[in-house]
Amino acid sequence: MNSKKKLKAILLSAGIGSRLMPLTKDKPKCLMRIGNKPLLGIWLDKLKDLGCTDVLINTHYHAEQVNEFLNHYKSKSIKINVVHEEVLMGTAGTLLKNKNFVDDNTLLIHADNFTSCNLKGLIKAHNKKNKTCLITMLTFTTNKPSSCGVVLVDSKGIVEEFHEKVKNPPSNLANGAIYVIDKDFISWLVSKKNNPFDFSNDVLPHLTGKIQTWLTDEFFIDIGTPDSLKTAQKNF
Repeated sequence: MNSKKKLKAILLSAGIGSRLMPLTKDKPKCLMRIGNKPLLGIWLDKLKDLGCTDVLINTHYHAEQVNEFLNHYKSKSIKINVVHEEVLMGTAGTLLKNKNFVDDNTLLIHADNFTSCNLKGLIKAHNKKNKTCLITMLTFTTNKPSSCGVVLVDSKGIVEEFHEKVKNPPSNLANGAIYVIDKDFISWLVSKKNNPFDFSNDVLPHLTGKIQTWLTDEFFIDIGTPDSLKTAQKNF
């Protein structure tokens, strides 16, 4: 990673976690515990180790619990910015609302993922990405491709096709929903003027040929179901 580049991050933490019910009835998904830490705390520690200076966290479901956790999270090295969404805006909507927060080298992370990867390789890949690409996407191999967004890539690791949770998926290379973005991407997103909401359905299909990928071989899982949460807890 080029140490001269400032690193920021957006941690998407507003989701309701309907697939995790009843576990999320009284607690937000981002505060599910893995080991002895809430998932949101694991992400903040990872970002701190990466040298991240500013983090934006969106809240919605059980926002008061997230705020309480953040009020007690101790870090002198990271500035935490909290934005509350009375109505969920979707990943693309959150990005557009907070477009002025984004600088070059900004991580966009869905905080319902758990990984042992430290993301340093992802940042390095972004700094060396093909000039035709606007974003860099973390990918992983999955044994359940029909439950994921999967991609087909060319010899340079650039996305040629994107398939979101389809039957008989043509690949087991999954989108990890962790990206590195720059100001150029925000300008592109603003130029679309179609009020995109969902990232996977409203944005990614229009970015074929413009997404650099980086494959992690470390443990990676979406903790969105009780079974996957248990798997993450066993692998912490």
